[in-house]
Amino acid sequence: MIKVIISGCNGRMGQAVSDICEEKENLKIVAGFDTKAEKLRDYPVYADPMEFSGEADVIIDFSNPNSLENLLAYCTALKTSCILCTTGYSGEQLSHIERASESIPIFKSGNMSLGINLLMSLAKKAASVLGVDFDVEIVERHHKNKIDSPSGTALMLADALSTSLPYEPEYVYERQSVRQKRGAKEIGISAVRGGSIVGEHEVIFAGNDEVIELKHSAYSRNVFASGAVAAAEYMSQITAAGLYDMDDMLSATLDC
Repeated sequence: MIKVIISGCNGRMGQAVSDICEEKENLKIVAGFDTKAEKLRDYPVYADPMEFSGEADVIIDFSNPNSLENLLAYCTALKTSCILCTTGYSGEQLSHIERASESIPIFKSGNMSLGINLLMSLAKKAASVLGVDFDVEIVERHHKNKIDSPSGTALMLADALSTSLPYEPEYVYERQSVRQKRGAKEIGISAVRGGSIVGEHEVIFAGNDEVIELKHSAYSRNVFASGAVAAAEYMSQITAAGLYDMDDMLSATLDC
């Protein structure tokens, strides 16, 4: 039985993860962490992770970047694996995550959807083939309550494309402040916020007289919650410290 803690348990994603965990016979939620320590399910909830004295195999985090310091302090002290699904981390926080991964196993992904990670692979392949002859743009759309912009997934896509393009691209987030034509080595990243859009990401390769578009749309938060639970099952078997991601999990699954 895999013992799971859900960080950000009272949020929408935390509740979606709870739903999926409760349906699985091999998982048990032993506690939840949330800034509002309100018990909504059949497990205790703590505002401060250090208040929990029980045992856990893995933590799934869908909280807020502000919770990172306390969460990593708990994980490193108890040597507990952590699934970081939160986005919007600062450069300093990313460095903190890397340091923590030297002592504990940490799984981090800007997007937990299998479909998004397949989109990344296809986009990388397209970038390696199309090269300098096509301009690359990324458009992401999310609900009006999403705080960080651009999304962590959009940045993840841009970073993936950068590894396949024959040049070092410049990320351009806005064009209204500068009146000039598009640079040849840019990746334009645009954000749309509105309504209840769960998440849409589109990679556009625009060439002369033709355009190639790769797009992923999420219609339910369950796709992210399911990926996070799958990552928890994967990380429950990992004992070596390090920074793991969706590629590691998919590779391990395909090798089975």
